[in-house]
Amino acid sequence: MSKRALKKYLGTLEKEQLEEQILDLYERFGEVKTFYNFVFNPKEDKLVQDAKFKISKEYFPTTSRRPKARRSVAQKFIKHFIKLGLDPILLADVMLYNIEIAQAYSADREIKEPFYRSIYKSFEEATTFILANNLTPEFLPRMHKIEVNTQEQDWPNKYQFEKVMDQFH
Repeated sequence: MSKRALKKYLGTLEKEQLEEQILDLYERFGEVKTFYNFVFNPKEDKLVQDAKFKISKEYFPTTSRRPKARRSVAQKFIKHFIKLGLDPILLADVMLYNIEIAQAYSADREIKEPFYRSIYKSFEEATTFILANNLTPEFLPRMHKIEVNTQEQDWPNKYQFEKVMDQFH
């Protein structure tokens, strides 16, 4: 069904019928419930803190299990927050936090090449998002610190981070 056809259909319904359909969607689909819960009670700071905690557990588990260091965990949060329409400043904060925690993890460990490529991809996405939302003044110091860390830790792709940061100079 096209958006136009949906609009036409919704226009034929009475208020009570619309309310019933929305309630039905709310009960049936978790995404709809999540959306409405966010719209009416955002608690963005709590969502961000929970996400940061779960991301940090990927690299520094609180139990005796081995760190998994999966970038995908942070990416799921980021995609979810984009869908919800989270404040761009908070979203950029989560994006950079993911990279910073990964760098803290890699500081004293032997890491495989795919890890570096993956974190670079996250950095590229974060800087693009920050530029698109005019958040450079707030986040430039953190982005610069990330670039410096790649140099200090001698990452094999440190020149790529440098190249991304060149657009800010």
